[in-house]
Amino acid sequence: MDLRIAGGRVLLDGGFEETDLHVSIADGTISEIGADRAAGRTIDAAGLLVLPGIVDIHGDAFERQIMPRPGVHVSLDIALIESDHQAIANGITTVFHGVTWSWEPGLRGTDNARGILAAIEALRPRLAADTRFHLRHETYNLDAETEVADWLAARRIGAVAFNNHLPSPEHAAKRPDKIGPMVERSGLPREDFLKLVARLRERRDEVPLSIARIAGQATAHDVALLSHDDESPEQRRWFRTLGCRVSEFPMNVETARAAAGGSDDIVLGAPNVMRGGSHLGWINASDMIAGGLCSILASDYYYPAPLIAPFRLAEIGVAKLERAWSLVSGSPARAAGLHDRGRIDRGRRADLILVDGAARGRPRVVAALVRGRIVHLGEAERMVV
Repeated sequence: MDLRIAGGRVLLDGGFEETDLHVSIADGTISEIGADRAAGRTIDAAGLLVLPGIVDIHGDAFERQIMPRPGVHVSLDIALIESDHQAIANGITTVFHGVTWSWEPGLRGTDNARGILAAIEALRPRLAADTRFHLRHETYNLDAETEVADWLAARRIGAVAFNNHLPSPEHAAKRPDKIGPMVERSGLPREDFLKLVARLRERRDEVPLSIARIAGQATAHDVALLSHDDESPEQRRWFRTLGCRVSEFPMNVETARAAAGGSDDIVLGAPNVMRGGSHLGWINASDMIAGGLCSILASDYYYPAPLIAPFRLAEIGVAKLERAWSLVSGSPARAAGLHDRGRIDRGRRADLILVDGAARGRPRVVAALVRGRIVHLGEAERMVV
């Protein structure tokens, strides 16, 4: 089956070109660019931008579909299908659901992690986006190591990130406002939660070796490795020695510089760019991009943000749109080891989005294709049979 996208401005390696993009659907790949020949179906892209689909390497907004309010649970299939609708409508054609498997029970506990992985695997034929499981492994969840290794060996995981959100006694005393939501999410009485934290603290010496073993398994099975909230240049360099070349949300500029100096990828939140600053009061991501200290933008907690952020970067003069778009497409695809997507080129997956960028700051996805299949079409009149 052939599909021709006629007109529009197509983002190629050299920038935007006014051309016709002919997509031959053979195993879902792009076979020709710029050839104006007859095809069975045509999408009229006049006035639109033709862009490679967004690759969202870190997103946990789906958690709000699973638990829209504390203690309110929604069936996983309903939650994941609704999240898929939101992702596709915002141009995300490859989505990594960041699932935290923690030492704490509740939303981020063992049963939930297993359930989400099983649900993603069962639902894949029904999901429009290429949906992958991004395991956010809490490093003090030591008892999970064997099962994590089994998942890696079976290639059930698309990426592994090392997280450590175990609160210290000082943190619990000084920031009760931060501990409260963790206790509420776990479903444990506060006293029991703090006792659990204390027991885990006693096993701190086991953590580095466990991290190293999991990193070795991931590398052996070609699964992308990430570290989350790197606290120092020394910590980033240590993770690099384990083959972990992606730093998510480094905690300070010095650590980000250490990551960039080692040619590691740096992930920051697209909502930070969209809003003009961090909701946590951290550094402005646009400034980090301007300084060469961010190579990837992710949805983090809000699916519309990766679509909006590159346009904002272009509007405020931080980067031309073609470069800004690589932050949400080409760079995350490369960092995740997905070398078949992220660019519009012959032989690549036909993961494409058609975007109306006319309204300042309000880009809108008119159509989305995944492996050459139309999965979203907001203006049916653009389809010419």
